[in-house]
Amino acid sequence: MKIAQVAPLFEAVPPQRYGGTERVVSYLTEALVELGHQVTLFASGDSLTSAELDAVWPAALRLDYGSFDVISPHLVMMERVRRRAQEFDIIHFHMDFYPFSLFSRQPTPFVTTLHGRVDLPALKPVFNTFADMPLISISNAQRNDLPAANWVGTVYHGLPLQLHTPRQVKRTYLAFLGRITPVKQVDAAIRIAQQCDIPIKIAAKIDAVDSAYFERDIRPLLDSPLVEYIGEINEQEKTTFLSGALALLFPIEWPEPFGLVMIEAMACGTPVIAFPSGSVPEVIEDGVTGFVVRNEAEAIAAVHKVGQLSAMRIREQFQKRFSARQMAENYVHAYQSLIDRSSPC
Repeated sequence: MKIAQVAPLFEAVPPQRYGGTERVVSYLTEALVELGHQVTLFASGDSLTSAELDAVWPAALRLDYGSFDVISPHLVMMERVRRRAQEFDIIHFHMDFYPFSLFSRQPTPFVTTLHGRVDLPALKPVFNTFADMPLISISNAQRNDLPAANWVGTVYHGLPLQLHTPRQVKRTYLAFLGRITPVKQVDAAIRIAQQCDIPIKIAAKIDAVDSAYFERDIRPLLDSPLVEYIGEINEQEKTTFLSGALALLFPIEWPEPFGLVMIEAMACGTPVIAFPSGSVPEVIEDGVTGFVVRNEAEAIAAVHKVGQLSAMRIREQFQKRFSARQMAENYVHAYQSLIDRSSPC
């Protein structure tokens, strides 16, 4: 199968540090190549891949943020993909609704994975206007706010099996990993750790839009002797970080579409304690790979029960459900259904 993968240009594929969507695109692209497919990756020029790289922009836009309109490079990429569209059996976009108008007017089958939230009111007119666009969700819960959309499948994220493996280190702290923003509730994670009298390490990115929130609401909490703020970490650092944790705290307050950090923790044999929003009940098997809790009090109680969970079994569940190969195979099934649907009878 000849497949085009079209990634956002904000980060390289894979990103050097934070970047969930671009990381998943990388894992998917490499797994598709390993399965024998011919893959072209449309991404920034500093991306690394075993597929053909069509470098639409010299480097990730994050490196030049604020120096130009970030929409322009994506428009250039859309046109580049359109001009090559006849070369592919399927085009797979990871760019929200950018391709809807242009690619609804050409014959090559295409699909868009929605990696972000779809519950924002401003998005409803877009999805109503382009109601026939084929979409893939990354959890069943993600579909709740767009029940009438043209969903062609749900495909959970996956990781290469050897990307993160449990390290034989003593587990001594609670972990928070990801991004500091109000809906991720790092303040709740800190309170949970303090109530348990257990250190917490925070490995997280701060976007410019959240810098004021961080300074006002989070920085004062870092004065506690139990709290250590590490900042962004890379993949190698992430393995050690998660392997040394008693549990990953995931006290979200938003309809999380998937939550890549949950399966990264599972890959390291680390249980996840999470609030039951969005995808959480689909990803975490309560009492096996972690605990799904309703509030901070239940989270505190769950911290005291993580010793009952088996790191080996957590790892086995990750391997069974969330490998990059399984993700790629599920996408190939979706691709084939779209190709068959578009073929003349």
